[in-house]
Amino acid sequence: MSPVDGGEAHPRRERRERPERPERPERPERLGLFGGSFDPIHRGHVEPVRAAAEQLALDRVLFLPTAVPPHKPSRRVAPARRFAMVELALLDEPLLQVDDFEMRGAASYTIDTVLAFADDRDLFLFLGSDSLLELDRWRRWREIVDRCSLVVLPRPGYEVRIEELAGPLRLAAGQGRLHWAEHGGWAVSSTGLRRDLAASAGVPVGAEGAPSRPPPEEKLHPRVLQYIRKYGLYR
Repeated sequence: MSPVDGGEAHPRRERRERPERPERPERPERLGLFGGSFDPIHRGHVEPVRAAAEQLALDRVLFLPTAVPPHKPSRRVAPARRFAMVELALLDEPLLQVDDFEMRGAASYTIDTVLAFADDRDLFLFLGSDSLLELDRWRRWREIVDRCSLVVLPRPGYEVRIEELAGPLRLAAGQGRLHWAEHGGWAVSSTGLRRDLAASAGVPVGAEGAPSRPPPEEKLHPRVLQYIRKYGLYR
């Protein structure tokens, strides 16, 4: 380019290469898996999982609503409704996401889910203390224990004693792959919650024939409770 109006051309600056950023060492994704019927999802499902995910430095946790739980084949609320409630409950939770992998029509087995998500990931399987106590009845349960760390959520009435667990579970505990989530005051029973919802459906608190306690707003996300009321679930 020639100078303009007799002025001198600006000296061309040499392009300097940007220093390369050191690459972060790649590590496997730390992924939590939490399957269940979520009938309905409540704060006892969400609050302890979030706290455990932060404590264990997980990248994310997938909530996997199960269309047909093998051990609970009969569900009154349709799978699509239960999936929608999980989505509503997790909208404000950056670490917690919902996934439809177990929404197939057939019964879903945990080992199939584990194998589907296992590639290049460190898996952490969330399960209730009630489920832990019967884990040795699950399909290919030893393989589940081999492939995952376990994060146990307390359930009312189900106390776990390490010395009474099956051998592979005791071994996992000794290897530091059995973690205990704190319920933080959210030890909620889904069965009791459904009963409370049914008892309070359509009956104003304080009215004649009203239940002795109000609907369990404190145990459910407001959006979930609104959804339940809108569609008349658990009547």
